[in-house]
Amino acid sequence: MIKSLLVGNIFLVLILYNGFSQENKLNVSGFESFKNGGEVYFRFKTNLQNLSKINAIISIDRVGTDEWVYAYANKNQFDTFNKLNIKKELLQHPGTLIDPVLKKSVNTKEMDDWDFYPTYDAYIDIMQQFEIEYPNLCTVFSIGQSEEGRELMVARISDNASWDAGEAQFLYTSSMHGDETAGFILYMHLIDYLLSNYNSDPFVKNLVDNLDIWINPLANPDGLYAGGNNTIYGATRFNANFVDLNRNFPDPENGPHPDGKAWQAETVAFMELAENNRFVMSSNCHSGAEVFNYPWDTWEQLHADNDWWYYLGRQWADTVHIYGPVGYFNDLDNGVTNGYQWYTTNGNRQDYMNYFHHCREFILEISNIKILPENMLPDYWEYNYRSFLNYMQQALYGIRGTVTDSVTGQVVSASILIEGHDLDNSWVGSNPVDGWYFRPILQGTYNLSLFAPGYTPKTINNVEISNQQAVIRNIQLVYSGVGIEENFVSENFSVGPNPVKDNIYVKFFGKEEVTCKIEVVNMKGNLLYENILIFNESNSTYTINKEAFKDKFIIIKLSTGDSDSYWKIILNK
Repeated sequence: MIKSLLVGNIFLVLILYNGFSQENKLNVSGFESFKNGGEVYFRFKTNLQNLSKINAIISIDRVGTDEWVYAYANKNQFDTFNKLNIKKELLQHPGTLIDPVLKKSVNTKEMDDWDFYPTYDAYIDIMQQFEIEYPNLCTVFSIGQSEEGRELMVARISDNASWDAGEAQFLYTSSMHGDETAGFILYMHLIDYLLSNYNSDPFVKNLVDNLDIWINPLANPDGLYAGGNNTIYGATRFNANFVDLNRNFPDPENGPHPDGKAWQAETVAFMELAENNRFVMSSNCHSGAEVFNYPWDTWEQLHADNDWWYYLGRQWADTVHIYGPVGYFNDLDNGVTNGYQWYTTNGNRQDYMNYFHHCREFILEISNIKILPENMLPDYWEYNYRSFLNYMQQALYGIRGTVTDSVTGQVVSASILIEGHDLDNSWVGSNPVDGWYFRPILQGTYNLSLFAPGYTPKTINNVEISNQQAVIRNIQLVYSGVGIEENFVSENFSVGPNPVKDNIYVKFFGKEEVTCKIEVVNMKGNLLYENILIFNESNSTYTINKEAFKDKFIIIKLSTGDSDSYWKIILNK
């Protein structure tokens, strides 16, 4: 009976939501949203072949099963889109569908249900209360400020509230799009759940004791509070500069600035967070659909761990189906999709984290309704919180261990490759702070190859792993040469694919001509190849045939006079 009532309530909200979207059309000539350079929400139909080109112009929100494409655009984007002469419908902006009264003061100790939205100041206060109430389990801090100076808050949860050797780092974030709010409240609820149940729930205690958990409930505060700190009416997808933050990250295929925009303050903060830590698994939460969206988004080729990703997605969705109402979280393949197979995007954080930081991140689309009414938030918590916890638990499984120097015992920053399996930077690295590596993977038998600059490569054969299991392999490497600094992200260049099948491609994304020296060295630092080239927009790709090298592991160094960049490259033989 209770589930029937919940289904009825959700169905009514969806009817109202869709009715507003389709009937309350904005005046095409008015464009009230553009008064201050804002954004509009609209839909159109086109074939999938055109979608990639269109995606470079506007911000596609989702592709529906009804063949409608839903999208956002700022004024410049919309003007460019209009030149394509595609028939469209302007829809009421999701940020104006409801106008909840926000709480200005919250006492988390007295909380029963997280069924409200806070003012910005109340949000900051809630986050700070977590540390005050649980100082031995939680630290709360800002990783940076938004374009308008609002804080990007994180709660870090662990049994000692800081760094523990051998603990996998895990990251949850939400609301990179400011008008997608469910995860904002649910992740504060999750912080409270982990802290308040630590001493009473063995499952929670195991997660907190053995993981280094980071939770950021609000990644785009300027978008959510676009109407001021005391309202979320008028919340926008874009940030204060009308940039889609989930199209603003470096892209494996399209370079450091795939959207043609400078990195925003929010983007830089999360890039620095990823650079300064070694997150093993992560997720960013959105609304607008109900599906577990896993990488890649930018490429048609499947991720090396595609089967593992589908296994996790199926686990997430099937658990939600047990506790949620009929019809919830069943988009696409009954709640699971490969990103590219749904629709392609460039510059999103999921691909950035997977490719550039060897992390395992997926996009959670948690609600068809962008801004959930407050009284529905507890229901969505009930549907999803077990999946939140189960996904975190996966960071405890797989192949793990330490990499150290065979003589000194000091930690070694090495790369760990699964032979015949890893593609497109899917291999992982050991942490230079504590030497630990973590490799989540589907059950099977694998051969691990390790390499580090200056060390003799080593292979560990026949490592067997089952699902929901952890296997420890501590490995020592023998030092034999000169160490080399490494840097995987360059403002103007990319080098790949990695591992290499046929050719190595050095791609230039800069706008101004630059002279670049290319050097290839082996793990001992011996020079194998060098060349000096002039790169510009008309000469932007240089090809190196892998057959020129006998070594399996090489390092490519690019020197432009202003900076040096290094790439570890694996040559498939």
